[in-house]
Parts: sequence; structure tokens; C-alpha cells
Amino acid sequence: MFKQLATATLMAGIFFTTAVNAAQWHMPTPYGDANLPTKIAYGFAEDIKAGTNGDIAVTVHSGASLVKHPEIPRAVRTGQVQLGEIFIGIMGNTHPVFKHDNIPFLATSFEDAKRLWEAAKPEVEKQLDKEGMKLLYTVPWPAQSLYTKAPVNTMSDLEGLKMRAYSPSTSRLADLMNTTPTTVQVPEIPQAFSTGIIDAMITSPSTGANGQAWDYLSHYTDIKAWIPKNVVVVNKRAFRRLSDEQRQVILDAAATAEAKGWEGVRVTAAEDTATLAENGITVSEPSEQLMKEFQKIGDIMIQEWEEEAPKEVGAILQNYR
Repeated sequence: MFKQLATATLMAGIFFTTAVNAAQWHMPTPYGDANLPTKIAYGFAEDIKAGTNGDIAVTVHSGASLVKHPEIPRAVRTGQVQLGEIFIGIMGNTHPVFKHDNIPFLATSFEDAKRLWEAAKPEVEKQLDKEGMKLLYTVPWPAQSLYTKAPVNTMSDLEGLKMRAYSPSTSRLADLMNTTPTTVQVPEIPQAFSTGIIDAMITSPSTGANGQAWDYLSHYTDIKAWIPKNVVVVNKRAFRRLSDEQRQVILDAAATAEAKGWEGVRVTAAEDTATLAENGITVSEPSEQLMKEFQKIGDIMIQEWEEEAPKEVGAILQNYR
């Protein structure tokens, strides 16, 4: 009860913070301190403080400690917090453009993921603007691959399993795989596996390494299904209240953070995959049959995605392809 009251008091205080009087800004993030996006968020905050001579101090609240991940977009939109980091795919029900990097096998290399982002960015910025938010920077994750408790050679090996879902697209993917989608956020993954809430998941090697996946599963099949991103956004009104100089400091810090993210993720992907193997997880390449079955699902999801918003999604696909 005390924690709830304390959080409510903090949130109320955040809402009335202004940029004029040495603002104390707050930035909730969904992931723990060991994750690359969170490390970059801390650097972003430090750059803002240094660049404004302390006039804007950003406190990073990692691991969903201040705001639960699904609530971060609303918290930024309503001004409860000034900044927030969001796994963009969780906003897929807000508008289909937010699903662009959660579609299996649309972009599976960092080069293609970057091209897809450049194609999608104008539409994403337009929709964020309608939601009262401004895009600052992105940080990609390593390619998403398959974690299980047993070897997987064909899709039939997965049939009937409870599959972790964390966005509209991953829920649809689980359906098409003939598995049961089960919503589980990152901090809950170890307990969810240990208690049988989920049997399998598709996520990055970083999530597995940081969550010590070797304690509760045994196999990692490197399907490289898609490369998702986190986005960092700022409340539009809070940003407009800043001076021109302060806004430029934030934009410069954001550009630095984005460059670090897209460069750093390549190293992180290799290191974290190696960590999985070093700790006893069997890391293997997918069979040809499994990849054919996944690709077929990917083709279905691309078609369904375009049908959701032909104009906006069509523009993204045309610019990407």
C-alpha cells in the first residue's frame, strides 16, 4: 500500500515539473540494467544533463520499476512522465505501422532492418505525433530466435505448446504456429517457464542471456525471424516548453544514442549467443523444413499486415522493397 502511495505521489509530482526551473525529468524503461537499450538510456540521460549544465536532469527508471511496460506509451502521452522507452511492437493495436519490425522474415539482417526502419520512420513519426509524442531515437535488438525445452526440427514439434507473446504480432504468430499465445513480460519469463505458464518463446539472445535461460530451458534454434526495436519518445508539450538550445541538446544526445544502439547490437548479438552456448544451451541452426514453414507464416503475416492499412503499410513496403 505504501509503495502504491509513494508511486502515485511521484507520478503526480512528475506531471507538474516544468523545464523552466531546472527540470527533473523521468524516463521509464521496460528492461533491466544489463540490457543494451538501458545502458544507452543512461548515457542519453548523462549527455542531456551535461549538455544543459544540469538544467535538465533525467532519471532513468529501468526494469519497469516506475511504469509497467504496456503503460509507458500512455504515461508519456498524458504527461505523467516526459520520456519513455517502448518496444514499438506493443503499440501494434494503436496503428499497424507500429508492427513493421514484428513481421517474421520481412527483415532478418541488420542491413535490411535499417532499410525497413528508414522506410517506416515517416509513418511511425506521423502516428506518434497524433499520440502526442515525438520520436527521439531507436535501439534495435538482435534477431529473434526460438527457445525451447527440446529439439525442434519441424513446426509439428511445437504444436500445442504455450508460446510467450508480447505484442499483437507475436500473438498472431503463435496462433499460426498452432501454439497457444500467452502474454508474459520480460521480468516474468523465468518464473513463467519454471511454473509451466509458457513452454517456448521467440526472443533475442540478449533476453535469454540476461535472464539466464539455461536455468529453465535447453535449446536455442537460431531462426533469426525478425529484428525489432525499442523507441525512445518524448511528450510533445514537454519538448515544446524547452528553449531552442535545450531541444537541440536532446536531439544531439538522441542521435548519439541511436548510433551507439545500431553499432552496439551487432557485438551484443554475437556475445550473448556465445553466452547461451557456454552455459549449456544447445545452439543450432534451423532445419530447412522448419524455415520453409516459418517463411510461409511470414508471407501470411505480411499480407495480413498490408490489408490492415493499405495506404500506410503499402507505402512502407514500397519504399523498403
